[in-house]
Amino acid sequence: MYASSSSGSEDEDESIDSYRKGGYHAVRIGDSFHAGRYIAQRKLGWGQFSTVWLAYDTKNSDYVALKIQKSAPQFSQAALHEIEILSAIADSDPSHNKCVLRLIDHFKHAGPNGQHLCMVLELLGDTLLRLIKYTRYKGLELNKVREISKCILIGLDYLHRELGIIHSDLKPENILLVSTIDPVKDPIRSSLTPILERPEGNQNGGSSINIIEKKLKRRARRAVARIAGRRDSTMESEGNGKTKRSLDGIDVRCRVVDFGNACWGDKPFADEIQTRQYRAPEVILRSGYSFSADMWSFACTAFELATGEMMFTPNEGQGFSEDEDHLALMMELLGKMPKKIAIGGALSREYFDRHGDLKRIRRLKYTSLDQFLVDKYHFSTSDAKEFADFLSPLLDFAPEKRPTAEQSLQHPWLSNVDVAVGMSKLQID
Repeated sequence: MYASSSSGSEDEDESIDSYRKGGYHAVRIGDSFHAGRYIAQRKLGWGQFSTVWLAYDTKNSDYVALKIQKSAPQFSQAALHEIEILSAIADSDPSHNKCVLRLIDHFKHAGPNGQHLCMVLELLGDTLLRLIKYTRYKGLELNKVREISKCILIGLDYLHRELGIIHSDLKPENILLVSTIDPVKDPIRSSLTPILERPEGNQNGGSSINIIEKKLKRRARRAVARIAGRRDSTMESEGNGKTKRSLDGIDVRCRVVDFGNACWGDKPFADEIQTRQYRAPEVILRSGYSFSADMWSFACTAFELATGEMMFTPNEGQGFSEDEDHLALMMELLGKMPKKIAIGGALSREYFDRHGDLKRIRRLKYTSLDQFLVDKYHFSTSDAKEFADFLSPLLDFAPEKRPTAEQSLQHPWLSNVDVAVGMSKLQID
């Protein structure tokens, strides 16, 4: 339901060895935080830096996500940076209609493993990756892709133009639906009674916590399997010719989340940003990056929503690196990289010769994006052309030529999409 910064797998548990000095804080169901205001209900997710818990806010009588950072100094420093970014986001968006995660509170919590920085975040639902899995990797109906794309672009426009923030790790895992796909998992829709004190006999430490959670996860998986079985009959066929699972009744409003790797546009602090498959060419070549790197990642995400598959999945091969394969895949789909760009990065000589040709991957199989959508994913010619017209400018090898989020929102492909970004229902004309 909710992954934490630098997320681990949604389906595995964090290592018990990490519950030690400098590591995770061992949480028991019913534990209270911040002078009793927040009560832990169940674990939602975990990452390399933190665990995230469903918590009940006794002051506001509401459910929230409680993110508890590891206590070692490097993790505390990362949390302080994220709090700085999230505070700027929250302070400039009091109406909370910019499709970006909201920070509600933050505080320090002392435990046996050290002092942990904690963030209280609005409770959201499943990741877009979970939504892609729910559709069995067949892709979403294009109207749903339009709705989600508009939400993401509203978020990016706010981050880029109003705040000067580069997200730097945009991908389906870092965009969350406002509610869960399965209503049973939503504490409000399922009328969950909050736990306000520790259950009797719950004297568990770290190892018992994992046992309890594994039982909860097994129970949740069985429930999901039962629901999936009932829903298998509600299938529909859409314009791109592939059988798709219906998303009727599923709210696809979403928020951009996970600002652990975000940076200010005028202070980029890492040479290598972005998860591999969503990484822009200028990052691979080390030719400098800005807000337009997020736009590349957005285009890769939109493609994945529409097709169910990643746009680029590079692999290391005999005599060539994963980076070189990635550049080759880009060119096969988007055309030859202009020589000036190919040889203009600090790492260009590792991949390109002085003519701007790849050194080790010589035979490229070129196709156009719209033809690729027709041939591999069975899009109709008109759907493929319209979608490719929207995506192609965002995938320009020249970063400065890519449309901004603000410009992308004006594209004809999104012209009839009306996104209600508040809590009222989404509509599409």
